[in-house]
Amino acid sequence: MEILPAIDLRNGKCVRLIQGDYQREIHYSNDPAEIAEGFERANAKWIHIVDLDGARSGRVQNLPAVKAIIQAVDICVEIGGGIRNSDDIRELLDAGAARVILGTAALEDWSWFEGLVQRSELARKLSLGLDARQGRLATHGWTDQTQQSALEIARRVRGWPLAAINYTDISRDGMLAGANLEAIEKLAQATNVPVIAAGGITRLADVVALNKLPLAGIIIGRALYEGSINLSEALRIIYKSPSGD
Repeated sequence: MEILPAIDLRNGKCVRLIQGDYQREIHYSNDPAEIAEGFERANAKWIHIVDLDGARSGRVQNLPAVKAIIQAVDICVEIGGGIRNSDDIRELLDAGAARVILGTAALEDWSWFEGLVQRSELARKLSLGLDARQGRLATHGWTDQTQQSALEIARRVRGWPLAAINYTDISRDGMLAGANLEAIEKLAQATNVPVIAAGGITRLADVVALNKLPLAGIIIGRALYEGSINLSEALRIIYKSPSGD
């Protein structure tokens, strides 16, 4: 299992939203690339980036900041938020992103998404973003609630050449309330696509508990910025674990 520290971008700055609410923003840094360099020094192997402006508007908005992060570090970067077409995907991959996450666009045009995933040059480079409240998926930067089930979608993509499913429990995200272990485990067991979980990871005990589940990774955001989890210590726990390769 990998730990992916998160950088959420809004107006080129590093922020966090409470439960995805754009009116409840916490500002952390005007220099996201510097934050990324700190994660690299802590020995992270991946960084998770979300373009919050893009997620809400439907087009990539923070490309200069994304490119600055990629250029600042020598570790892998995955990016999501506002990616709605093939040109956006190609531009981000050409900029050096290792993985591109599609959420709203995939759910709203499933046949287009399925066709992309089956393209050989995109194998293992696309991730499916599933963001759920009480098991039901939300889209457009979490501003629109759907009746689609996260579990049903996870089952539908079994065997697809996806890089991962990025699963976020919106009710826990940014709340420092602990991860929803039951929901995460159910989703991970529903598919054979690697699952990366996010939402509410607050303490090292959460990291230890999640490392016992069949996960490819976990995303940690606010807990790192506010000091309830030390990234270097969390990574040492993972890499010492027999299941943390």
